[in-house]
Amino acid sequence: MFTEFFTQRIKRGLVRRLNNIKVASAAREVARKEPQPSGAPVVFFKASTGIDDLSWNSGFHLLTTWALRLQGVPVAYFACNAGMSKCVLGTSRDDPHKGMPCKSCVMQSKTLYAGVPLKVTGQRSQVNWFDFERDPELISRIASLSVPELSAFHFQDIPLGPLCLPGLRWILRIHHLEDDEDTRYLLREYILSAWNVARKFADFLDQTQPRAVVVFNGQFFPEATARHIAQKRGLRVITHEVGLEPATAYFTEGEATAYPIHIPDDFELNDAQNAKLDAYLSKRSKGDFTMAGIKFWADMKGLDEAFLKKAAEFKQIVPIFTNVIFDTSQPHANTVFEDMFEWLDVTLEVIKEHPETLFIIRAHPDELRVRKASRETVGGWVEARSVTDLPNVVYVPPNETLSSYELILKSKFVMVYNSTIGLEASIMGMPVLCAGKARFTQYPTVFFPQTVDEVKNKIKEFLTVGKIEVPAEFQRNARRFLYYQLYRTSLPFGDFLEPSVRKTQTTLKTFPLDDLIKSETIQVIEEGILENGDFLLKE
Repeated sequence: MFTEFFTQRIKRGLVRRLNNIKVASAAREVARKEPQPSGAPVVFFKASTGIDDLSWNSGFHLLTTWALRLQGVPVAYFACNAGMSKCVLGTSRDDPHKGMPCKSCVMQSKTLYAGVPLKVTGQRSQVNWFDFERDPELISRIASLSVPELSAFHFQDIPLGPLCLPGLRWILRIHHLEDDEDTRYLLREYILSAWNVARKFADFLDQTQPRAVVVFNGQFFPEATARHIAQKRGLRVITHEVGLEPATAYFTEGEATAYPIHIPDDFELNDAQNAKLDAYLSKRSKGDFTMAGIKFWADMKGLDEAFLKKAAEFKQIVPIFTNVIFDTSQPHANTVFEDMFEWLDVTLEVIKEHPETLFIIRAHPDELRVRKASRETVGGWVEARSVTDLPNVVYVPPNETLSSYELILKSKFVMVYNSTIGLEASIMGMPVLCAGKARFTQYPTVFFPQTVDEVKNKIKEFLTVGKIEVPAEFQRNARRFLYYQLYRTSLPFGDFLEPSVRKTQTTLKTFPLDDLIKSETIQVIEEGILENGDFLLKE
């Protein structure tokens, strides 16, 4: 095992170096072929995706800028040159005071932007490297604040605390932050760094006067701060994330993590589209899928005899599907409950009142992912509340390959916080009770009460009523939404990028630059950025 680890590490390092050589060579070719640009530039900023490797979002960022530049649209890169005292990706959860990996990160960025001139005035592509400067006044203002006070802190009309909170929760893998010195230290440094980004980005906008701004994700504080500054000036801001299909990107003028999608009211799936969606769902039900390069199940296990025997002792089955902390801590998720664990506490009260029902608490398979394992987990909640002491509860841990789909088919109704399994259960025709704002709740796809009491009452109603009537529009809208996610909003980059040794990273394929310009994906993105397009693939 030890030898295999180092073999893989050496292989990743070699692949990374070879890929960087290829990227730098292609970047210089783009610079040589770039025609005299015209018009205002488009600003691109991505400080929170990748440090010393090419992440998928870095790949989307790079290829999009290359295509724009090759067609005479100037691009202005805002690039970090140790411009933050602490950044999200560079933070060590175990040693918050550990130095940042700025040297390797800056080297990686210089590879991506090879051949691009520095701070050129006029209508030319350029890269602006920003460094870090501490603000003595801000240091004094936040020095003695607690974590709750820092979390809500505003400075010169900029909500620095709220902008930093999602990234801090994400990197610490917890929702409920401890008010200890390590956490206060990180949040103070994030706030100081966000303020530095705000000042430097505002100056950058003054210099470039861009037509639009494109940032990764928009949730972590560097990009979230830049987005906030740009929107205050009335600039269009586009965010991007990985798409639902492998090697795809999602671009939107809204919040990429919230996945806003406009589906025409009259859109209906035809026979071919239905068959395409059904084929995808069939693969999902067997565990044959990846998300952001991660394949969760090597093998999906059905319900065994022991489970079926236990289930037969109860009147009905209700599965409770939880989500990972770095998804449930997104600001837009918690519109009803303060957080997922409050929902679980409320649900536990109902569980104790209904011994006739078998509740299956299913932890998300991503909760213990290597290098991204949650530190505030459903398993921890189960243990702290002694939930498994209840005879009507079964806890399924994240590494258990139990088929969620077979479980759904055996159930009276399904409970979710904001996990995608809720959308799939609705497609299966099952009643779904959702407690957190999800991508799919922007359309009527599930039951989504809007207060804590309404959620609690709806659980009790569903447990006691003979038959739950599900509006026909739920299944229809669920299918329409998933189809759009898969085949209209997921923009394929597979002709230009392929998985690296670590599947969450990518490498550049060899291709003629003309193929990049002509690709449908690039044309859709360019239309979206330059002409207010919808970032949707054509049917």
